[in-house]
Amino acid sequence: MQHTLAKSVTIKGIGLHSGTEVTMNVKPAPVNHGISFVRTDMKNSQIPAKWDRVVDTRLCTVIGNEEGATIGTVEHIMAALRGCHIDNAIIELNGQEVPIMDGSSSYFVNAFDEVGIKSQMAARRAIKLLKNIEIVEGDKKVSLTIGKRPAFEGEIDFSHPEIGNQTYKIEMVNGAFRHNLAQARTFGFIEEVNALRNMGLALGGSLDNAIVLEKDKIMNEDGLRFDDEFIRHKLLDAIGDLYLAGAPIIGTYHGIKAGHAMNNKLLHTMFKDDNAWCWVEINENGEAVTIDDNKSNNDIAAI
Repeated sequence: MQHTLAKSVTIKGIGLHSGTEVTMNVKPAPVNHGISFVRTDMKNSQIPAKWDRVVDTRLCTVIGNEEGATIGTVEHIMAALRGCHIDNAIIELNGQEVPIMDGSSSYFVNAFDEVGIKSQMAARRAIKLLKNIEIVEGDKKVSLTIGKRPAFEGEIDFSHPEIGNQTYKIEMVNGAFRHNLAQARTFGFIEEVNALRNMGLALGGSLDNAIVLEKDKIMNEDGLRFDDEFIRHKLLDAIGDLYLAGAPIIGTYHGIKAGHAMNNKLLHTMFKDDNAWCWVEINENGEAVTIDDNKSNNDIAAI
C-alpha cells in the first residue's frame, strides 16, 4: 500500500548555506501524487521532487522549476521519506533551503513518527532495474545492478586519520534505515568550511549540525554516533538522491567516492533507456510482486 502522513507536521530550523531560519510544513498528499515541494514565499513555486528537476549538485542537491524557484539540501528529507516508506507528501517552505537540523535525517523521521504514517488504498509502485548501469569518472564510480530488493552499498577513502577507508551496505527493509543510517550526520573539514563562509556559503553550519574535522581530529566534543558515520551519511545522501527517481528502485546501488552529481547522472542514464527499467508493484519488503501493465514507462515517468 502507498503511504502518506496522517496529518501535517511543522519543522523549523536553519538553512545550512543561507544561515536563515526556515519554516517547513510537511503535509499529507493524495494517492499517486508523489513528493513535491512548494516555496510559500514565491508565486509559481511548486517543484516536483524528480531527477529531471535537479539544477545544482555542487554542495548539495538543489531542485528548481521553469519560473526560477529553487530549493536546496533536499537529500536529507528525501532520504527520510524513503526510509519511512512515504510515497506522497507536499512540503511547503518559506525559504530556499530545507532546514539542516542536526545534519542527519533523524529529526525528520521522528517528526513523521510523531504525527503518524497512514496507509492509502492503492498499490505501492517501484522501479525494477532490468539492466546494470555504471558511471566511472577517474577513481569515482557509481552503479545500479539488478537485485531482488532495494540495497545500497558504498566506499569512501580519505587520508584523514578519523576517516580512512570505510565501506557499508544496507538493505532498505525491516526499519534498517531508521536504526542504522538516519542518525548519520553530514561532515566537512574546517578549512573547507572557512572557505565556503568567505564565499557567503555554509553560513548556518556549526558543530550542532555537522561533524567538523581539523587536520588530525574531530572537533565535536561528543564524537561520532557510529565508528563509520562518514560512509553511513554518504549512503544516506545517496538514498535521498535516488528517491528523486519518483519511487524506490529495486536493485543495488554501489558508490565508490561518489556524490550528488554522479547520483543524478545515474538516474539520467537509467531513464534514457526504456529497456533498463520497468514499473512494478511491491510488497512491504520492497520486493516486486507484479509488473504494472496499466501504463508504459514513459507515461508514468511523465507524471
